[in-house]
Amino acid sequence: MKIKKLNSLKMKVRMILTVICVFCMIQSNAQLNLKAEVKKLQLEENGNFPNNPKLPVLVYKNVFGNHVPPELIEKTLFENNWRGSWRNGIYSFQHYHSTAHEALGVYSGWAEVQLGGPGSEIVRIEKGDLVVLPAGTAHKRINSGDGFAVVGAYPDGQNWDMNYGKSEEVQPARENISKVPLPENDPVFGKNGKMFEFWK
Repeated sequence: MKIKKLNSLKMKVRMILTVICVFCMIQSNAQLNLKAEVKKLQLEENGNFPNNPKLPVLVYKNVFGNHVPPELIEKTLFENNWRGSWRNGIYSFQHYHSTAHEALGVYSGWAEVQLGGPGSEIVRIEKGDLVVLPAGTAHKRINSGDGFAVVGAYPDGQNWDMNYGKSEEVQPARENISKVPLPENDPVFGKNGKMFEFWK
């Protein structure tokens, strides 16, 4: 009887130690890259896609590192008041949000995404990257692989809408975009984050 209890106790201790080791490995591999390069892309209005006349798209290269669990992205965004998070991909048709900025953190795979509407630049994003789209930015997935998936979120309780490049959407969208305030926080680095070097 004592031997059975001892063996049972050993198994429980092993399980606990295994969980602790896995957690430590995730934490050690999932550190924010404080020196991440931030690339900016200023877009102009493109036909029925208004984009954002003042704020550039920002791409934080490898800010989450190569071993990023989606939970780390969700936690980081949440702590910086980017909420309403979801996990999925990026639609394969042109669309934009006129009432909210959007952050997309890549936790798996890679994608080529067209930013700005038809004929615009195609940007490659991959695991560990974060893309911040100012309100009005058209985006469409062109190609992807290796199980591409992102966490998306929106700042300060902003509610997003969906627009598809229809002519009747343009004027209301322009008005909406002009009213969307700057976020309180950079989605990764907080109140004094790198975003505010480009968004003013």
